[in-house]
Amino acid sequence: MKYGKPPLSIDQQIVLLLSRGMIVADRARAARYLSNISYFRLRGYWIPFEVPEPAGADHRFQPGTTFNDVLDLYVFDRKFRLLILEAIERIEVSFRAHFANELGIRYGSHFYLDAAHFFRNDIHRQLLESLEQEVARSKEPFIEHYRATYTKPELPPIWAVSEVMSFGQLSHWYKNLKKRGDRQTLARVYNLDEAILQSFMHHLTHVRNITAHHGRLWNRRLTITMSQPRQPKELALMFNTRRDRYIANTVIMLGYLLKLISPGTTWPERLRHLIEDATRIDPVAMGFATDWRELPLWRR
Repeated sequence: MKYGKPPLSIDQQIVLLLSRGMIVADRARAARYLSNISYFRLRGYWIPFEVPEPAGADHRFQPGTTFNDVLDLYVFDRKFRLLILEAIERIEVSFRAHFANELGIRYGSHFYLDAAHFFRNDIHRQLLESLEQEVARSKEPFIEHYRATYTKPELPPIWAVSEVMSFGQLSHWYKNLKKRGDRQTLARVYNLDEAILQSFMHHLTHVRNITAHHGRLWNRRLTITMSQPRQPKELALMFNTRRDRYIANTVIMLGYLLKLISPGTTWPERLRHLIEDATRIDPVAMGFATDWRELPLWRR
C-alpha cells in the first residue's frame, strides 16, 4: 500500500488531537511542545491513553485524557533515561578498567593484537580493523602522545585503546576471549557467571543506544534481552521471568552492579522515588511485578 498521509502543520496536529478526544487546555503551550519535540515522538507517549482496539480503531483517547498527561509521561521517561544512562556509565567505565587491567597484567600490554587469545580469528580481525579506525580518528591526548613517541607496536597498549573502543566493540572483545577462565576472571569481579555478564553487556549496548538517541524506554519492548542469572540467589529472585523483554530486569541488574561498584550509592533510591512520584506510571508496564516495592534492590 502506498503511503498517502499528508504532512500536518502544528495547528492541524492540535486539531487532530482534539478531534480524537484529547483535552488541550493551552493550545499555545501545546504548539510549543509539538514544535520542539514533534508529534511523531510524542505519539509513543499517548498510546497508553488511547481506547484499546478494536473499539479504538480510530485511535480515540480515553475520556479525560489531557495533553499534560502525555507530557508528564514524556518528562518521566526523559528523567528515567538519564538515570539509566548514569548507571550504564558507571558500569561501562568499571568494565573497561577491569578488562584492561586484569588481562593486561595477565598477558601483557598488547595482548589483544595476538589472535591466539581469541576464539575466532575472523572476528578478531574484524574487531582489530574497527579498533584501528577508532584509533586513527581519535584526538585523545594519550593516543596522540603514543603516536608521536612510539613506533612499535603501531597501536597503543590495552589500557589506552580500551578507552577509545565503543562499548559495543568492548562487549565483542570480551565475548571472543578464547579461555573461559579469562572471561570468568572479569565476571567474578561482579559475582556473576561469565555467560551472564557476556549476555548483559550485549543487552546493555542495546539499551545504551536507545538512551543515546533519546528513545522511549520506560515501557518499550526490547529486542535484545539478557540471560537471567541463577546466582547469586538474591539477585535471581528479584528478576521477573515473565516480563524479560521490558526494562525492569535491566534496572535490577544495574542496581545490583552499582551497589558492588559503589557501595552506598543512592541510585536505587532515586529511581524508586522517580517511579513513585509519577502517579500516571504503571510499574507493571515497565516489567516489574506487582510487589515491586518489596524488592531488596531498594534497600540501602
